[in-house]
Amino acid sequence: MTEAVRPGTASDAAACAAIKNAWIDGTDWMPRVHPADDVERHYREVVFQDRAVFVTGQPVEAYIALSDDNYMTSLFCAQPGRGRGKALLDHAKTTRPELRLWTFVANTGAQRFYEREGFAVVDRSDGDNEERLPDLLYWWGAA
Repeated sequence: MTEAVRPGTASDAAACAAIKNAWIDGTDWMPRVHPADDVERHYREVVFQDRAVFVTGQPVEAYIALSDDNYMTSLFCAQPGRGRGKALLDHAKTTRPELRLWTFVANTGAQRFYEREGFAVVDRSDGDNEERLPDLLYWWGAA
């Protein structure tokens, strides 16, 4: 990966929402809960207003969103497996003493990635989320 990690700006919201929408549409087990245009509105009005967002690429190829309480609310790559997600996660680890995130039980690739990056499962749900899918809570803390 040659792109640097940079802070996301409001002008990146549509590109980040497009990456998320493409992931939803390309993942057979993931239900579409919100229309694509509502996802884009949410990114403009909530994600880029209330969270620290970092991106790679010009145009944006990957992004991470972090809440003030150390939750990683999004980490998505247009083309996984090229080191962009790791670069974003490494950056997040330098800015936070701990990170938490939920990932779906069905998302085994994400689980392998987070476990390889030092995260551990600390809780699970039976699907008490809007997607109604079981998920796992992961935690990472600086040593």
